Amino acid sequence: MNFIEARKLVHEYIHRDDEGNVESVQRALDGVDVDIRPGEFVAVLGHNGSGKSTFAKHLNVLLSPTEGTLWVDGKDVSDEGNLWDIRKNAGMVFQNPDNQIIASVVEEDVGFGPENIGVPTDEIWKRVDQSLRSVGMLEYREHSPNRLSGGQKQRVAIAGVMAMEPKCIILDEATAMLDPNGRREVLSAVQELNEKKGVTIIWITHYMEEVIKADRVYVMDEGKVVMEGTPREIFSQVERLKELRLDVPQITLLAHELRQEGLDIPEGILTRQELVNALCR
Repeated sequence: MNFIEARKLVHEYIHRDDEGNVESVQRALDGVDVDIRPGEFVAVLGHNGSGKSTFAKHLNVLLSPTEGTLWVDGKDVSDEGNLWDIRKNAGMVFQNPDNQIIASVVEEDVGFGPENIGVPTDEIWKRVDQSLRSVGMLEYREHSPNRLSGGQKQRVAIAGVMAMEPKCIILDEATAMLDPNGRREVLSAVQELNEKKGVTIIWITHYMEEVIKADRVYVMDEGKVVMEGTPREIFSQVERLKELRLDVPQITLLAHELRQEGLDIPEGILTRQELVNALCR
């Protein structure tokens, strides 16, 4: 059974005037079909306005479909009786951490989620320690979030979701406010959660290098899924990605340009070592 299954998913934003009359309708999702298996690490790419964030909000039932169907962990999101179970098992990390930090002390904020779902006190503190250590924020556990930088706040927000140990974590450009080192630390922590605990990860990003180790990639444009495949399959199509106003990893782009100049190297090179091996072959 798929953990997430979308069929012809549609979402429309309806804009009304002061009297409640419909002024315009914007279709943000347009017939999306997606299958994500338990334990997969799936990346979702797309330029601004492609619909990827709207799709993410459906997975946590922050938005409801206008048309089509969506199941999360075998539960239909349109059934209000499933709301609590879906949100318990599909944790969400937003781009702006101020949207989800609520406590006045870091460790209390990280422990808030587990406490809400009835985790025993001793286990809560174990999870707080582990989660803060995973994102490099253990030494700030007694600080006020208001004294942290934007990047540090984001790590706390991610730790808070990690501490709930959901079956799935959706990260909507969650590393956008972090420096390169911070992005690597957070990505590494999320990958470890995926590999060691089997947590399903949906990673929405515009940093192409973060996608390389994903199991599969979905590319969205104008509310539709326009590409699907492994990172190598997706990044082998450099010209198509350019048409969609997307970048590719710098190493992939360099390999593509060398290939265009006549060097006999394969498309879809993802890492520096792969390029070195191809050049030395």
